[in-house]
Amino acid sequence: MAIIFYKEIINNYKKLYESKEGYDVKIYAGEKPNVKEFHVHSLILKSQSKIFQTLLTKDIQKKDGYYILNLNNNSPKFVEIILSCMYSGSFDLTKLQSCEEIINLLLLSNELGFQYLVKCIQETLIENYDFIIKNAIEIIVLTYQKHYLDNLWNFCLKKICDNPDHLFKSTKFLTFNPSILAIILKRDDFCIDNEIIVWENLLKWACGQNPVIQQDINKWKKSEFTAMKRRLSKFIPSIRFYHIPPEDFLLKVYPFKEILPNDLINNIFTYHMAPSKRQCINLQPQRKQPAIITPQYFNIFSSWIDKKNNSYYNGRNIPYKFNLLYSAGRDGNTGAAFHEKCDDKGPTIVVAKIANSEQIIGGYNPLDWKPKNSNHSNYNKSTKDSFIFSFMDRNEFQTAKVSYPIEGNHKYSICCVPDHGPRFGVGLDLVCHDNGNWASNSYTYSKIDIPPMFTVNDYEVYRVNRSEYYY
Repeated sequence: MAIIFYKEIINNYKKLYESKEGYDVKIYAGEKPNVKEFHVHSLILKSQSKIFQTLLTKDIQKKDGYYILNLNNNSPKFVEIILSCMYSGSFDLTKLQSCEEIINLLLLSNELGFQYLVKCIQETLIENYDFIIKNAIEIIVLTYQKHYLDNLWNFCLKKICDNPDHLFKSTKFLTFNPSILAIILKRDDFCIDNEIIVWENLLKWACGQNPVIQQDINKWKKSEFTAMKRRLSKFIPSIRFYHIPPEDFLLKVYPFKEILPNDLINNIFTYHMAPSKRQCINLQPQRKQPAIITPQYFNIFSSWIDKKNNSYYNGRNIPYKFNLLYSAGRDGNTGAAFHEKCDDKGPTIVVAKIANSEQIIGGYNPLDWKPKNSNHSNYNKSTKDSFIFSFMDRNEFQTAKVSYPIEGNHKYSICCVPDHGPRFGVGLDLVCHDNGNWASNSYTYSKIDIPPMFTVNDYEVYRVNRSEYYY
Protein backbone atom coordinates (compact mmCIF):
# COMPACT_ATOMS: atom_id res chain seq x y z
CA MET A 1 0.00 0.00 0.00
CA ALA A 2 1.61 3.25 -1.20
CA ILE A 3 2.05 6.22 1.08
CA ILE A 4 2.16 9.55 -0.78
CA PHE A 5 3.21 12.80 0.86
CA TYR A 6 4.92 14.72 -1.95
CA LYS A 7 3.27 18.01 -0.95
CA GLU A 8 5.12 17.99 2.34
CA ILE A 9 8.41 17.24 0.57
CA ILE A 10 7.85 20.09 -1.92
CA ASN A 11 7.04 22.50 0.91
CA ASN A 12 10.31 21.59 2.60
CA TYR A 13 12.22 22.31 -0.62
CA LYS A 14 10.44 25.66 -0.92
CA LYS A 15 11.52 26.53 2.61
CA LEU A 16 15.08 25.50 1.75
CA TYR A 17 15.10 27.87 -1.24
CA GLU A 18 13.73 30.71 0.85
CA SER A 19 16.06 30.18 3.81
CA LYS A 20 19.20 29.57 1.66
CA GLU A 21 20.51 27.37 4.47
CA GLY A 22 23.58 25.38 3.42
CA TYR A 23 23.85 27.01 -0.02
CA ASP A 24 27.06 26.47 -1.97
CA VAL A 25 26.36 28.35 -5.23
CA LYS A 26 26.22 32.08 -5.92
CA ILE A 27 24.55 33.12 -9.18
CA TYR A 28 24.75 36.67 -10.50
CA ALA A 29 22.11 37.77 -13.03
CA GLY A 30 21.48 41.06 -14.79
CA GLU A 31 23.68 43.94 -15.85
CA LYS A 32 25.06 46.72 -13.67
CA PRO A 33 23.64 48.47 -11.77
CA ASN A 34 20.76 45.95 -11.60
CA VAL A 35 22.73 42.82 -10.78
CA LYS A 36 20.98 40.40 -8.43
CA GLU A 37 22.70 37.68 -6.38
CA PHE A 38 21.04 34.29 -5.79
CA HIS A 39 22.08 31.69 -3.21
CA VAL A 40 21.21 28.10 -4.16
CA HIS A 41 22.33 24.51 -3.74
CA SER A 42 24.45 22.71 -6.33
CA LEU A 43 22.80 19.36 -5.62
CA ILE A 44 19.36 20.76 -6.50
CA LEU A 45 20.63 22.45 -9.66
CA LYS A 46 22.46 19.36 -10.91
CA SER A 47 19.46 17.12 -10.25
CA GLN A 48 17.27 19.33 -12.48
CA SER A 49 19.60 20.29 -15.32
CA LYS A 50 22.38 18.68 -17.34
CA ILE A 51 23.71 22.16 -18.04
CA PHE A 52 24.27 22.73 -14.34
CA GLN A 53 25.78 19.26 -14.07
CA THR A 54 28.44 20.45 -16.52
CA LEU A 55 28.90 23.90 -14.97
CA LEU A 56 29.16 22.66 -11.39
CA THR A 57 31.87 20.03 -11.71
CA LYS A 58 34.43 19.14 -9.08
CA ASP A 59 37.13 20.56 -11.36
CA ILE A 60 35.82 24.11 -11.05
CA GLN A 61 37.65 26.07 -8.41
CA LYS A 62 35.42 27.51 -5.70
CA LYS A 63 35.79 31.01 -4.34
CA ASP A 64 35.57 31.21 -0.55
CA GLY A 65 33.85 27.81 -0.61
CA TYR A 66 31.18 28.75 -3.20
CA TYR A 67 30.63 28.00 -6.86
CA ILE A 68 30.31 31.29 -8.78
CA LEU A 69 28.09 31.47 -11.89
CA ASN A 70 27.65 34.63 -13.93
CA LEU A 71 24.40 34.95 -15.91
CA ASN A 72 24.79 38.68 -16.46
CA ASN A 73 23.10 38.67 -19.88
CA ASN A 74 19.89 37.26 -18.42
CA SER A 75 17.01 38.95 -16.64
CA PRO A 76 17.10 38.46 -12.83
CA LYS A 77 13.32 38.11 -12.97
CA PHE A 78 13.46 35.03 -15.22
CA VAL A 79 16.46 33.52 -13.41
CA GLU A 80 14.58 33.77 -10.12
CA ILE A 81 11.48 32.11 -11.62
CA ILE A 82 13.54 29.19 -12.95
CA LEU A 83 15.47 28.69 -9.72
CA SER A 84 12.27 28.81 -7.69
CA CYS A 85 10.66 26.24 -10.02
CA MET A 86 13.61 23.89 -9.56
CA TYR A 87 12.76 23.74 -5.86
CA SER A 88 8.97 24.02 -5.92
CA GLY A 89 7.93 22.52 -9.27
CA SER A 90 5.31 25.23 -9.84
CA PHE A 91 4.81 28.74 -11.22
CA ASP A 92 1.83 30.90 -12.15
CA LEU A 93 2.29 32.12 -15.75
CA THR A 94 -0.29 34.86 -15.23
CA LYS A 95 2.31 36.72 -13.15
CA LEU A 96 4.16 37.50 -16.37
CA GLN A 97 3.08 40.67 -18.13
CA SER A 98 3.14 39.66 -21.79
CA CYS A 99 3.46 36.89 -24.33
CA GLU A 100 7.02 38.02 -25.03
CA GLU A 101 7.94 37.52 -21.36
CA ILE A 102 6.55 33.98 -21.40
CA ILE A 103 8.53 33.10 -24.53
CA ASN A 104 11.69 34.65 -23.04
CA LEU A 105 11.19 32.47 -19.97
CA LEU A 106 10.95 29.47 -22.28
CA LEU A 107 14.15 30.43 -24.07
CA LEU A 108 16.12 30.85 -20.84
CA SER A 109 14.71 27.60 -19.42
CA ASN A 110 16.07 25.79 -22.45
CA GLU A 111 19.40 27.63 -22.24
CA LEU A 112 19.78 26.49 -18.61
CA GLY A 113 18.72 22.94 -19.46
CA PHE A 114 15.51 22.95 -17.39
CA GLN A 115 13.53 20.87 -19.89
CA TYR A 116 10.69 20.05 -17.49
CA LEU A 117 9.72 23.72 -17.43
CA VAL A 118 10.07 24.02 -21.23
CA LYS A 119 7.70 21.08 -21.69
CA CYS A 120 5.16 22.24 -19.09
CA ILE A 121 4.96 25.83 -20.36
CA GLN A 122 4.38 24.65 -23.94
CA GLU A 123 1.63 22.26 -22.82
CA THR A 124 -0.03 24.94 -20.68
CA LEU A 125 -0.05 27.48 -23.52
CA ILE A 126 -1.42 24.96 -26.01
CA GLU A 127 -4.28 24.16 -23.61
CA ASN A 128 -5.09 27.86 -23.27
CA TYR A 129 -6.98 28.40 -26.54
CA ASP A 130 -7.82 32.07 -25.95
CA PHE A 131 -4.19 32.96 -25.23
CA ILE A 132 -2.98 31.16 -28.36
CA ILE A 133 -5.53 32.84 -30.62
CA LYS A 134 -4.75 36.27 -29.18
CA ASN A 135 -0.98 35.85 -29.46
CA ALA A 136 -0.48 33.37 -32.33
CA ILE A 137 1.36 35.87 -34.55
CA GLU A 138 3.75 36.97 -31.81
CA ILE A 139 4.38 33.39 -30.66
CA ILE A 140 5.15 32.09 -34.14
CA VAL A 141 7.69 34.88 -34.68
CA LEU A 142 9.38 34.46 -31.28
CA THR A 143 9.61 30.67 -31.62
CA TYR A 144 10.75 30.62 -35.26
CA GLN A 145 13.62 28.14 -35.82
CA LYS A 146 13.63 27.21 -32.10
CA HIS A 147 13.31 23.47 -32.70
CA TYR A 148 12.85 22.65 -29.02
CA LEU A 149 9.63 24.69 -29.22
CA ASP A 150 8.28 22.85 -32.26
CA ASN A 151 5.11 21.76 -30.43
CA LEU A 152 4.16 25.37 -29.75
CA TRP A 153 5.26 26.55 -33.21
CA ASN A 154 3.28 23.85 -35.03
CA PHE A 155 0.18 24.44 -32.91
CA CYS A 156 0.18 28.19 -33.64
CA LEU A 157 0.93 27.55 -37.31
CA LYS A 158 -2.11 25.28 -37.55
CA LYS A 159 -4.34 27.89 -35.90
CA ILE A 160 -3.17 30.51 -38.39
CA CYS A 161 -3.72 28.13 -41.32
CA ASP A 162 -7.18 27.20 -40.02
CA ASN A 163 -8.16 30.87 -39.86
CA PRO A 164 -5.98 33.18 -42.01
CA ASP A 165 -7.73 36.21 -40.51
CA HIS A 166 -5.46 35.73 -37.49
CA LEU A 167 -2.64 36.73 -39.85
CA PHE A 168 -4.21 39.06 -42.39
CA LYS A 169 -6.20 41.11 -39.85
CA SER A 170 -3.39 41.33 -37.32
CA THR A 171 -2.02 44.78 -36.53
CA LYS A 172 1.42 43.16 -36.87
CA PHE A 173 0.86 41.81 -40.38
CA LEU A 174 2.76 44.55 -42.22
CA THR A 175 5.88 43.82 -40.13
CA PHE A 176 5.47 40.04 -40.28
CA ASN A 177 8.62 38.00 -40.87
CA PRO A 178 8.92 37.35 -44.66
CA SER A 179 10.51 33.92 -44.16
CA ILE A 180 7.59 32.76 -42.02
CA LEU A 181 5.10 34.31 -44.46
CA ALA A 182 6.70 32.28 -47.27
CA ILE A 183 6.32 29.08 -45.23
CA ILE A 184 2.64 29.78 -44.57
CA LEU A 185 1.74 30.66 -48.17
CA LYS A 186 3.27 27.43 -49.46
CA ARG A 187 0.90 25.29 -47.40
CA ASP A 188 -2.07 23.48 -48.95
CA ASP A 189 -3.92 23.69 -45.62
CA PHE A 190 -3.87 27.50 -45.54
CA CYS A 191 -7.66 27.73 -45.59
CA ILE A 192 -8.95 30.40 -47.97
CA ASP A 193 -12.34 30.77 -49.70
CA ASN A 194 -10.81 32.59 -52.66
CA GLU A 195 -7.12 32.78 -53.59
CA ILE A 196 -7.58 36.44 -54.51
CA ILE A 197 -7.63 37.15 -50.75
CA VAL A 198 -4.06 35.85 -50.52
CA TRP A 199 -2.95 38.01 -53.45
CA GLU A 200 -4.58 41.20 -52.12
CA ASN A 201 -3.06 40.77 -48.66
CA LEU A 202 0.34 39.91 -50.09
CA LEU A 203 0.25 43.17 -52.07
CA LYS A 204 -0.72 45.02 -48.91
CA TRP A 205 2.20 43.43 -47.03
CA ALA A 206 4.68 44.21 -49.82
CA CYS A 207 3.57 47.84 -50.02
CA GLY A 208 4.04 48.15 -46.27
CA GLN A 209 7.71 47.18 -46.30
CA ASN A 210 10.42 49.78 -45.93
CA PRO A 211 10.34 52.08 -47.81
CA VAL A 212 6.53 52.14 -47.89
CA ILE A 213 4.87 52.14 -51.33
CA GLN A 214 1.37 53.54 -51.81
CA GLN A 215 -1.21 50.90 -52.81
CA ASP A 216 -2.65 52.90 -55.72
CA ILE A 217 -0.90 51.30 -58.73
CA ASN A 218 -1.92 54.23 -60.95
CA LYS A 219 0.56 56.39 -59.04
CA TRP A 220 3.48 53.97 -59.30
CA LYS A 221 6.62 54.89 -61.19
CA LYS A 222 9.19 52.49 -62.60
CA SER A 223 11.04 52.43 -59.28
CA GLU A 224 7.91 51.26 -57.44
CA PHE A 225 7.31 48.45 -59.95
CA THR A 226 10.94 47.36 -59.61
CA ALA A 227 10.77 47.37 -55.81
CA MET A 228 7.48 45.43 -55.73
CA LYS A 229 8.79 42.85 -58.18
CA ARG A 230 11.80 42.29 -55.94
CA ARG A 231 9.70 42.08 -52.76
CA LEU A 232 7.20 39.63 -54.25
CA SER A 233 9.51 37.38 -56.28
CA LYS A 234 9.93 34.69 -53.60
CA PHE A 235 6.15 34.53 -52.99
CA ILE A 236 4.85 34.33 -56.57
CA PRO A 237 5.34 30.53 -56.92
CA SER A 238 3.20 30.01 -53.79
CA ILE A 239 0.14 31.87 -55.10
CA ARG A 240 -2.48 29.58 -56.68
CA PHE A 241 -3.25 31.99 -59.54
CA TYR A 242 -5.14 29.35 -61.55
CA HIS A 243 -7.72 29.09 -58.77
CA ILE A 244 -8.49 32.81 -58.81
CA PRO A 245 -11.85 33.42 -60.56
CA PRO A 246 -11.34 34.93 -64.07
CA GLU A 247 -13.04 38.22 -63.24
CA ASP A 248 -10.92 38.69 -60.10
CA PHE A 249 -7.79 37.84 -62.08
CA LEU A 250 -8.62 40.37 -64.79
CA LEU A 251 -9.48 43.20 -62.38
CA LYS A 252 -7.14 42.57 -59.45
CA VAL A 253 -4.13 40.65 -60.77
CA TYR A 254 -3.64 41.54 -64.44
CA PRO A 255 -3.02 45.26 -63.71
CA PHE A 256 0.18 44.08 -61.95
CA LYS A 257 1.42 42.14 -64.99
CA GLU A 258 4.71 44.07 -64.99
CA ILE A 259 5.76 42.41 -61.73
CA LEU A 260 4.63 38.91 -62.77
CA PRO A 261 6.47 36.41 -65.03
CA ASN A 262 5.29 36.58 -68.67
CA ASP A 263 4.85 32.83 -68.96
CA LEU A 264 2.58 32.87 -65.89
CA ILE A 265 0.25 35.45 -67.46
CA ASN A 266 0.12 33.49 -70.75
CA ASN A 267 -0.56 30.18 -68.99
CA ILE A 268 -3.39 31.65 -66.94
CA PHE A 269 -5.11 33.00 -70.06
CA THR A 270 -4.66 29.59 -71.70
CA TYR A 271 -6.11 27.86 -68.64
CA HIS A 272 -9.29 29.94 -68.70
CA MET A 273 -9.74 30.37 -72.48
CA ALA A 274 -8.55 27.00 -73.83
CA PRO A 275 -9.57 24.27 -71.34
CA SER A 276 -8.30 21.53 -73.67
CA LYS A 277 -4.73 22.78 -73.05
CA ARG A 278 -4.96 22.61 -69.25
CA GLN A 279 -3.16 19.26 -69.05
CA CYS A 280 0.00 21.00 -70.26
CA ILE A 281 0.00 23.32 -67.25
CA ASN A 282 1.63 22.40 -63.93
CA LEU A 283 -1.40 23.13 -61.77
CA GLN A 284 -1.06 23.50 -58.00
CA PRO A 285 -3.78 21.90 -55.86
CA GLN A 286 -6.51 24.13 -54.53
CA ARG A 287 -6.06 25.10 -50.92
CA LYS A 288 -8.10 23.46 -48.20
CA GLN A 289 -11.43 25.19 -47.79
CA PRO A 290 -11.89 26.86 -44.39
CA ALA A 291 -14.07 25.22 -41.76
CA ILE A 292 -17.23 27.14 -40.96
CA ILE A 293 -16.50 27.08 -37.23
CA THR A 294 -13.61 26.41 -34.87
CA PRO A 295 -13.68 23.99 -31.89
CA GLN A 296 -14.27 26.90 -29.51
CA TYR A 297 -17.83 27.15 -30.83
CA PHE A 298 -18.55 23.76 -29.27
CA ASN A 299 -17.95 25.26 -25.81
CA ILE A 300 -20.70 27.82 -26.46
CA PHE A 301 -23.06 25.28 -28.05
CA SER A 302 -22.63 22.97 -25.05
CA SER A 303 -23.45 25.84 -22.70
CA TRP A 304 -26.61 26.65 -24.69
CA ILE A 305 -27.70 23.00 -24.81
CA ASP A 306 -27.62 22.98 -21.01
CA LYS A 307 -29.23 26.46 -20.96
CA LYS A 308 -26.22 28.10 -19.35
CA ASN A 309 -24.44 31.35 -20.15
CA ASN A 310 -22.11 31.43 -23.16
CA SER A 311 -18.91 30.82 -21.20
CA TYR A 312 -20.17 28.17 -18.78
CA TYR A 313 -18.10 25.43 -20.44
CA ASN A 314 -14.55 25.60 -21.74
CA GLY A 315 -12.51 23.22 -23.88
CA ARG A 316 -11.60 20.98 -20.94
CA ASN A 317 -15.01 20.37 -19.40
CA ILE A 318 -17.63 20.27 -22.17
CA PRO A 319 -20.02 17.34 -21.61
CA TYR A 320 -20.76 16.72 -25.31
CA LYS A 321 -18.99 15.39 -28.37
CA PHE A 322 -19.67 16.93 -31.80
CA ASN A 323 -19.14 14.73 -34.85
CA LEU A 324 -19.64 16.01 -38.40
CA LEU A 325 -22.57 14.17 -40.03
CA TYR A 326 -23.23 16.23 -43.10
CA SER A 327 -21.58 18.94 -45.18
CA ALA A 328 -23.59 20.51 -48.00
CA GLY A 329 -20.41 21.15 -49.98
CA ARG A 330 -19.25 17.56 -49.58
CA ASP A 331 -22.49 15.56 -49.60
CA GLY A 332 -24.74 17.63 -51.87
CA ASN A 333 -26.78 20.73 -51.10
CA THR A 334 -30.22 19.12 -51.35
CA GLY A 335 -32.96 18.21 -48.90
CA ALA A 336 -32.66 14.54 -49.88
CA ALA A 337 -28.91 14.51 -49.16
CA PHE A 338 -29.48 16.21 -45.81
CA HIS A 339 -32.10 13.67 -44.69
CA GLU A 340 -30.06 10.72 -45.95
CA LYS A 341 -27.20 11.73 -43.67
CA CYS A 342 -29.09 13.16 -40.70
CA ASP A 343 -32.34 11.19 -40.20
CA ASP A 344 -32.41 8.81 -37.21
CA LYS A 345 -29.14 10.23 -35.87
CA GLY A 346 -30.53 11.83 -32.71
CA PRO A 347 -29.64 15.36 -31.52
CA THR A 348 -27.84 17.57 -34.03
CA ILE A 349 -26.66 21.13 -34.40
CA VAL A 350 -26.82 22.96 -37.74
CA VAL A 351 -24.17 25.58 -38.60
CA ALA A 352 -24.24 27.80 -41.72
CA LYS A 353 -22.24 30.80 -42.94
CA ILE A 354 -24.19 33.50 -44.76
CA ALA A 355 -22.65 34.19 -48.17
CA ASN A 356 -20.48 37.31 -48.55
CA SER A 357 -20.42 37.97 -44.82
CA GLU A 358 -18.84 36.76 -41.59
CA GLN A 359 -22.21 35.92 -40.02
CA ILE A 360 -22.81 32.40 -38.69
CA ILE A 361 -26.36 31.14 -38.06
CA GLY A 362 -27.92 27.81 -37.18
CA GLY A 363 -29.93 25.83 -34.69
CA TYR A 364 -30.04 22.87 -32.32
CA ASN A 365 -32.47 19.95 -32.68
CA PRO A 366 -32.48 17.75 -29.54
CA LEU A 367 -34.71 15.17 -31.28
CA ASP A 368 -33.97 14.00 -34.86
CA TRP A 369 -34.80 14.99 -38.45
CA LYS A 370 -36.92 12.03 -39.56
CA PRO A 371 -40.67 12.73 -40.05
CA LYS A 372 -42.95 11.12 -37.48
CA ASN A 373 -44.47 8.55 -39.85
CA SER A 374 -43.51 6.70 -43.01
CA ASN A 375 -45.72 8.72 -45.38
CA HIS A 376 -44.14 11.97 -44.16
CA SER A 377 -47.56 13.48 -43.47
CA ASN A 378 -46.65 14.76 -40.01
CA TYR A 379 -43.72 17.15 -40.12
CA ASN A 380 -43.78 18.94 -36.79
CA LYS A 381 -42.07 17.93 -33.55
CA SER A 382 -42.41 19.45 -30.10
CA THR A 383 -39.56 20.38 -27.75
CA LYS A 384 -38.68 23.19 -25.38
CA ASP A 385 -34.97 22.41 -25.62
CA SER A 386 -34.23 23.40 -29.22
CA PHE A 387 -32.77 26.79 -30.12
CA ILE A 388 -31.63 28.94 -33.03
CA PHE A 389 -28.60 31.22 -32.90
CA SER A 390 -26.60 33.88 -34.69
CA PHE A 391 -23.03 35.20 -34.55
CA MET A 392 -22.92 38.52 -36.41
CA ASP A 393 -19.14 38.08 -36.71
CA ARG A 394 -17.81 34.54 -36.46
CA ASN A 395 -14.49 35.90 -35.15
CA GLU A 396 -16.18 37.80 -32.31
CA PHE A 397 -17.90 35.46 -29.87
CA GLN A 398 -19.49 38.35 -27.99
CA THR A 399 -21.76 38.92 -31.02
CA ALA A 400 -23.57 35.64 -30.25
CA LYS A 401 -27.34 35.55 -29.72
CA VAL A 402 -29.48 32.52 -28.93
CA SER A 403 -33.26 32.03 -28.93
CA TYR A 404 -35.25 29.18 -27.38
CA PRO A 405 -38.94 28.45 -28.21
CA ILE A 406 -41.34 31.09 -26.95
CA GLU A 407 -43.48 29.82 -24.06
CA GLY A 408 -46.55 28.08 -25.52
CA ASN A 409 -45.11 27.86 -29.06
CA HIS A 410 -42.86 24.84 -28.58
CA LYS A 411 -45.36 22.42 -30.19
CA TYR A 412 -43.86 23.24 -33.59
CA SER A 413 -40.23 23.80 -32.61
CA ILE A 414 -38.84 21.39 -35.23
CA CYS A 415 -40.21 20.80 -38.72
CA CYS A 416 -39.08 17.77 -40.77
CA VAL A 417 -39.85 18.13 -44.49
CA PRO A 418 -38.34 15.50 -46.85
CA ASP A 419 -37.53 17.87 -49.71
CA HIS A 420 -36.12 20.62 -47.49
CA GLY A 421 -33.02 20.91 -45.38
CA PRO A 422 -33.28 21.77 -41.67
CA ARG A 423 -36.33 23.76 -40.56
CA PHE A 424 -36.87 25.35 -37.16
CA GLY A 425 -40.33 26.59 -36.18
CA VAL A 426 -43.74 26.52 -37.81
CA GLY A 427 -43.33 30.14 -38.87
CA LEU A 428 -40.18 29.22 -40.79
CA ASP A 429 -38.08 30.82 -38.06
CA LEU A 430 -35.07 29.29 -39.83
CA VAL A 431 -35.47 27.19 -42.97
CA CYS A 432 -33.17 25.78 -45.63
CA HIS A 433 -34.89 25.44 -49.00
CA ASP A 434 -33.76 22.91 -51.58
CA ASN A 435 -31.99 25.51 -53.71
CA GLY A 436 -29.39 26.90 -51.31
CA ASN A 437 -31.63 29.81 -50.31
CA TRP A 438 -32.55 30.26 -46.66
CA ALA A 439 -35.26 32.27 -44.91
CA SER A 440 -36.11 33.44 -41.40
CA ASN A 441 -39.49 34.65 -40.11
CA SER A 442 -39.92 34.73 -36.33
CA TYR A 443 -42.88 32.96 -34.76
CA THR A 444 -41.85 29.96 -32.66
CA TYR A 445 -38.59 31.61 -31.55
CA SER A 446 -37.82 35.19 -30.58
CA LYS A 447 -36.29 37.33 -33.31
CA ILE A 448 -32.50 37.49 -33.39
CA ASP A 449 -30.04 38.91 -35.93
CA ILE A 450 -30.95 36.63 -38.85
CA PRO A 451 -31.90 38.24 -42.20
CA PRO A 452 -35.35 37.40 -43.64
CA MET A 453 -33.80 36.06 -46.87
CA PHE A 454 -30.20 35.04 -47.53
CA THR A 455 -27.93 32.63 -49.39
CA VAL A 456 -25.67 29.99 -47.85
CA ASN A 457 -22.89 28.43 -49.92
CA ASP A 458 -22.22 25.64 -47.42
CA TYR A 459 -23.61 24.40 -44.14
CA GLU A 460 -22.76 21.60 -41.75
CA VAL A 461 -24.65 19.35 -39.36
CA TYR A 462 -22.97 17.88 -36.28
CA ARG A 463 -24.25 14.94 -34.28
CA VAL A 464 -24.33 15.72 -30.56
CA ASN A 465 -23.59 12.94 -28.08
CA ARG A 466 -23.07 13.22 -24.36
CA SER A 467 -19.48 12.39 -23.50
CA GLU A 468 -19.10 9.06 -21.70
CA TYR A 469 -16.24 10.55 -19.68
CA TYR A 470 -18.27 13.45 -18.30
CA TYR A 471 -19.85 13.08 -14.89
